[in-house]
Amino acid sequence: MHQQLFSVLQSMTPIPTGELKKAEAIFHPLRLDKGHFFVRAGATPQTLGFVISGLLRLYYIDKEGNDFTKSFCMENSFVAAYSALLLAEPSRLFTETVEDTVLLAANYDAYNTLSNGHHCWQIINRKLAETLFIKKEKRESELLLDDATSRYLKFLADYPGLEARLKQYHIASYLGITPVTLSRIRAQLKNH
Repeated sequence: MHQQLFSVLQSMTPIPTGELKKAEAIFHPLRLDKGHFFVRAGATPQTLGFVISGLLRLYYIDKEGNDFTKSFCMENSFVAAYSALLLAEPSRLFTETVEDTVLLAANYDAYNTLSNGHHCWQIINRKLAETLFIKKEKRESELLLDDATSRYLKFLADYPGLEARLKQYHIASYLGITPVTLSRIRAQLKNH
């Protein structure tokens, strides 16, 4: 399991063996069955995760009970309620498993201690932050500027194979449309 994490980290920058051993000591396996939460809204998160296998959905629920999918986290990606984690405040975000999921999870304070020990972690943290920023900016522009069909086509391109792993209402929620609208878009695309 740790080798999978190390491969992703080392794709960003070389990491000395001693630093990998330190990382191995703080990242522990965590198995979550489908429908369980990695983070619940209202709780103050203290953990950073790396997805070994499975799928998680990050979403918000408004006062009326409507849910809005922010993103999905698949294999080889990091997952956290980042702003709540960084600010040490209760999350407004739910992070729920869509499939049985295996993570490597680290206490965030322990990860910070590790990060302060060697410059390789600063490079990794910067690259992770840059990736999140780009993803967030692209997502915002898509929701503000693209029509629903364009957003659906971008979803298919950005997350190949993911559609088969999700329920229709999860995809519709991510696209900011109703499941009925998503069905209509799929039908139109099939007929072209």
